[in-house]
Amino acid sequence: MSHSPLPVRLDRSDHVPLGVQLSGQVRDLVLAGTLVRGDRLPSTRALAAELGVARSVAEQAYDQLLAEGWLEARRGAGTFVASDGGPALAAPVRRRTPTPRRDLVSLDAGTPWIDPRHRAGWRRAWREVSTASAPRGYDDPRGLPELRSALADHVARTRGLAVDPDELVVTNGTTDGLRHVLSVVPAGPVALEDPGYRAAVETVRGAGRGVVDLPATAPVTDLGGVVAAYLTPAHQHPLGRVMPAADRLSALTAARAADALLVEDDYDSEFRYDVAPVPALATLDRSRVAYLGTASKSVAPSLRLGWLVPPPDLLEHVNLRRAVTHDAAPWPVQRAFVALLREGYVDKVVRTARRVYAERAPRVAAALSPYAELAGPLAGMYSTWLLPEAEARRARDSARQAGFGVNLLADYCRSATLTGLVVGFGGCTDEQLDRALEALTRPLR
Repeated sequence: MSHSPLPVRLDRSDHVPLGVQLSGQVRDLVLAGTLVRGDRLPSTRALAAELGVARSVAEQAYDQLLAEGWLEARRGAGTFVASDGGPALAAPVRRRTPTPRRDLVSLDAGTPWIDPRHRAGWRRAWREVSTASAPRGYDDPRGLPELRSALADHVARTRGLAVDPDELVVTNGTTDGLRHVLSVVPAGPVALEDPGYRAAVETVRGAGRGVVDLPATAPVTDLGGVVAAYLTPAHQHPLGRVMPAADRLSALTAARAADALLVEDDYDSEFRYDVAPVPALATLDRSRVAYLGTASKSVAPSLRLGWLVPPPDLLEHVNLRRAVTHDAAPWPVQRAFVALLREGYVDKVVRTARRVYAERAPRVAAALSPYAELAGPLAGMYSTWLLPEAEARRARDSARQAGFGVNLLADYCRSATLTGLVVGFGGCTDEQLDRALEALTRPLR
């Protein structure tokens, strides 16, 4: 059986080894349908002679393609194409994915203010990580014991939630904790506040569950037909309202009646500057509430670190699943956060940020209150303002032209019809905030 010369060309000036070039080009010929199943290829000796290279180059290319299953060797007959290519296997066309503008200063609801004076504490924590010995195998899926102990002390002191370290699970942020909760509750839809946290909505959908809208402006009185309800009671995201005591009791009563779980996202409760932080909903009924905490709003979103306190009857199920999937937060991040908690860094950045937010929030209110209605109390690192959609878009576009990214309230809504702006003031300087407010209010005057 004869063979035709292979239409390949090797470039000796290329940094890619000749054998890799050759295997790649033969693979492309199969994908394109130029070579089809059953075609006989030249021997390594003949191919090397055709290309003017050492025989070892052809042998290396053939060995790689044989290992991948593109070619097959038939004893006494030669080397043949073993797989069909064609359009179905054609290499995908690379397309440029639009990326957000990097020059915009983001006035979002999730970027915290970190005082530059605290950088030394941050660096010390990571130096400590660099001198520590990493574990040889997989960590405890619940998280480092010393971190769980420090976090148990932290949530007891700051949120009034008394838990044993073994009842707390370290996660890769809030949505990771939510995924773990969803993995151990019965099948069924989940209720989420509307407007509400978009990442939580997508997490629920990604778990293959239906989403039921809970009006964020009304008490939760009926959870029939759902297995869980995701809430932000300390500072409703994005309206900023605090769930009153009566509404907390109403939500718990509805959850018990429906045998549903409440998932409490306690994302920025430490940043109240009008009154003391509101106690966690989980303090009222540990058996009915899964508590989610995060370092994203206090230290850095990029840490991707959070913690979950599941109800006691779900704890073992969560831990068993994590043990199987090795689904744990990265060891260096956990180790650094132990140091940040131990050395008081977290407390310092929270106190400093709270003072900054307490000063900036009234400035935002003074600028926007003549044109819009405040949706909730001044607290946290953002405030939400109600105004007609057309005016909100003009203000948003004006800010964007000035170099600032501001979100529309409508982007957080599903069935709700609220419109306005969500204005963050954590991820900017004072001077940038003043310029952003000037740009926002210019089209509203």
